[in-house]
Amino acid sequence: MKKSLQTIIFTLTCLIFSTSIFASTITVSGDITTNTSWTNDNIYLLQGFVYVKGGATLTIQEGTLIKGDKVSKGTLIITSTGKINAAGTNCNPIVFTSNQDVDSREPGDWGGVIILGNAPINLKDSATGTPIRGTIEGGVDNTAGDGKYGGSDANDNSGTFQYVRIEYPGIAFLPNNEINGLTLGGVGAGTTIDHIQVSYSGDDSYEWFGGTVNCKYLVALGGTDDDFDTDFGFSGKCQFLLGVRDSSYYDAAGASNGFESDNDATGTTHTPFTSAVFSNVTLVGPKNTLTTPVASYFKRGMHIRRNSNISVYNTVVMGWPIGEFIEGTLSQTNFSTGTADIKNNTWAGCNVNHAALFDSTFVPSVGNNNSFLSTASAAMLTDPFNLTNVNPLPLTGSPVLTGASYTASNLSSSFFDKTGTYRGAFGTTNWMTCWTNFNPQASLYNSVVNIPNLTNVSLFPNPSNGVSNLSISTDKNMNMTIRVVDMNGRLVSELQNGMLNSGAHSFAIQTAELQKGLYVIQMVSEQNTQSLKLVVE
Repeated sequence: MKKSLQTIIFTLTCLIFSTSIFASTITVSGDITTNTSWTNDNIYLLQGFVYVKGGATLTIQEGTLIKGDKVSKGTLIITSTGKINAAGTNCNPIVFTSNQDVDSREPGDWGGVIILGNAPINLKDSATGTPIRGTIEGGVDNTAGDGKYGGSDANDNSGTFQYVRIEYPGIAFLPNNEINGLTLGGVGAGTTIDHIQVSYSGDDSYEWFGGTVNCKYLVALGGTDDDFDTDFGFSGKCQFLLGVRDSSYYDAAGASNGFESDNDATGTTHTPFTSAVFSNVTLVGPKNTLTTPVASYFKRGMHIRRNSNISVYNTVVMGWPIGEFIEGTLSQTNFSTGTADIKNNTWAGCNVNHAALFDSTFVPSVGNNNSFLSTASAAMLTDPFNLTNVNPLPLTGSPVLTGASYTASNLSSSFFDKTGTYRGAFGTTNWMTCWTNFNPQASLYNSVVNIPNLTNVSLFPNPSNGVSNLSISTDKNMNMTIRVVDMNGRLVSELQNGMLNSGAHSFAIQTAELQKGLYVIQMVSEQNTQSLKLVVE
């Protein structure tokens, strides 16, 4: 069915355009064993399990588009002998996404990104009790042992991974043996991970299997299982995290939670303990009101169990059926004795705040300074449930603009930004601006087709550093919108909006005041779209 011009224009406004819409596709498979660079003038298609190993570093240029093949379960694995150097920029992020077309993308369209390292984990040999390496989930291990992780180097460096989006990943290889959106196995504190968005993962959005890596500015959108899952002795620090759930997607084989945390799979006393420290997290569940119906698989904002020792501070949990569940005597003892902590947090609009008797006594105790609001709207966030345009910033007068505290010894590290008084991931500044995408289903990552009856299309000069002229001809009258957008689809200028009479036309594009980089000229008619790349020097 033909879309209306208004619908097309609205969709394009939400798009994230990449240089790759003008690029050729390079299929990548097998092992990467020498230093390799992927550049933003190509599309890269992951076919099957792709391993970076043998001391090789994979460098990915900002703005590069990588797709995962669905049939072969395309997956990128940075093994413990390899390294990643993927440094996107604020308005030119690196994008991993589905190879499916617009409106046909689903969680689990491809594998995801796995980074493995040599930092400590808590797996032990059952007979001797000696430490052993782990085998990462998802069926990616092979005869060469490329799925192994863990070791003794707490400061191990797997590279840099920042300003990256991962869309529609997450494949269930077997029950409880899945590839997540971003999987981190034994990744060390020498690794840089920040400004990552995982959208519509078929399993957890993020899962840490041990390791010591510290992470900042993480977004989980519409995942099916858990937003943030920690186990096998993960002891890193994480600040400024957002999880937003889509009621259409959930884990029908288990339970969908915001946080899920275990010491290990059976809750042993193996060390190092899962003792990660989280601060300034906003977990938006699927229920914008208490009466909003959701699938029974949606469970808890926080599920802490199996002898976990994690600590959570300055966090907002809203719209979940159950606020928190500290399950089992061992985990409950960890909180009672202070090896785990849960302070200065706010729960809002959860049908049941506490899942267990212990929770209902311990979590609200005066010394923990936690608070509870009866409705999600009482938290006064701008628009946290708008899935295609999430805005979780507190409104003026919001109760979560105050109440944070950084006096806990767990927060003494210089890693934590302690300047804000707000609870949750946001104060008055939106750190998601430019690099995130909350409508990946609509993004035109494939080549853009031409508009019938439009001819003699040219752009000169290009590159430009002053004025560039777009020239077009049409042999009939047509409704057309012509606009210049940046590489994240945000409007720079509008050159035409309405009826364009038949004949030749010229449009001047002022480039002198634009930042250097790549832009896209969109020409949108009722029939089709056509685009040109504009380079500003």
